[in-house]
Amino acid sequence: MHAPRELFTATAMAPWWRAAVGANLLGPDGGLGVTIFEEMTTLAVQTGAINLGQGFPDEDGPAEIKAAVQAAVASGANQYAPGKGLLELREAVSAHQQRFYGLSPDPQSEVIITTGATEGIAASLLAFAGPGDEVLTFEPFYDSYGAVIGLTGATHVTVPLLAPEFFPDMAALEAAFSDRTKVVLLNNPHNPTGAVFPREVLQRVVDLARKHDCLIITDEVYEHLTFGVSHIPVASLPGAADRTVSISSAGKTFSFTGWKIGWLSGPEELVSAIRTVKQFLTYSSGTPFQAAIATGLALPDDFYHGIWTTLRHKRDILSEGLRAAGFDVYTPQGTYFVNVDTAPLGIHDSVDLARRLPSLVGVAAIPLPVFCHPQGAERTRSLLRFAFCKKIEVLEEAAARLATLSGKL
Repeated sequence: MHAPRELFTATAMAPWWRAAVGANLLGPDGGLGVTIFEEMTTLAVQTGAINLGQGFPDEDGPAEIKAAVQAAVASGANQYAPGKGLLELREAVSAHQQRFYGLSPDPQSEVIITTGATEGIAASLLAFAGPGDEVLTFEPFYDSYGAVIGLTGATHVTVPLLAPEFFPDMAALEAAFSDRTKVVLLNNPHNPTGAVFPREVLQRVVDLARKHDCLIITDEVYEHLTFGVSHIPVASLPGAADRTVSISSAGKTFSFTGWKIGWLSGPEELVSAIRTVKQFLTYSSGTPFQAAIATGLALPDDFYHGIWTTLRHKRDILSEGLRAAGFDVYTPQGTYFVNVDTAPLGIHDSVDLARRLPSLVGVAAIPLPVFCHPQGAERTRSLLRFAFCKKIEVLEEAAARLATLSGKL
């Protein structure tokens, strides 16, 4: 039922990017250009703007995790880790799933360590989707999803998330499934909208996946970054366990995005198929970093509570400045992104505003349309995304700058 796909020829895959990337990724000659992320970062550097575009923290995570990686390097843990990942970390992932969600994946056969969640997603999609299949995601979607789906040769089908909550319409969700749906790729908590989907939405996804006999791949990297609501892992829902691959990483939880340590868990036959693909991508990931993240996953509850309480405070600081700027602010329930509507300022092209914002007020953001296919881009054309995973003093300065926007338009 869940057999992996065979490898595809280079000829078949050559035009993958044409269907996978949007206009903001194309150069003037129709070839690949720079991404909007690179463009905004360049503008931020040129203008001295505060970069709230890309979602990376500007301060390190816990000192005890840094000390653990230093100790691992000093002790000689500097060669290839096993393809599945260090047993120490696989056991820590299993213990984490049990501690927070009551799930008990076997660390020997149902957990593998990946080079960030991105590799886990790529290996999973390459294992199970191919030409003739459909992969279903919500829209807006994290930009790598479209690229990897294109690489598989499958068709990317989307279900729109609707402001202000950014939940899907249930009728549209059901209509998006077909007998060609092979994989549902679900990001929860959701980047870029900040939505945390309630149980009824997640359970409906599971029920439809069972009805159409398709797999669920869940990207849960923001699992510990929720505000006033609980993260519900899809694998914990009735009917989900036998068809769900759960993916997460250390980057968002511990603020060590540069270490690129991720993991996935699921039924043995699915994990085995994914591992077959992964061995031809990176084979294994940074050995001393794996050992250190095992330490991080065992940190006490106070640490995990502190993550979201600190981020909630940062969210509120930035949101105050965004409201003062005249935007409609969509308060996120999770992640470290906040979205705004520029329409109240009479601006209906967020891409254009994003390109002007660094010089106008010295803050950089990302327009939401770049996370969509053309129809979705039109629906979200006045929306902007800001990241608040920055130091409090940086966010305070950004908020003060943004508050001056209406007088500079």
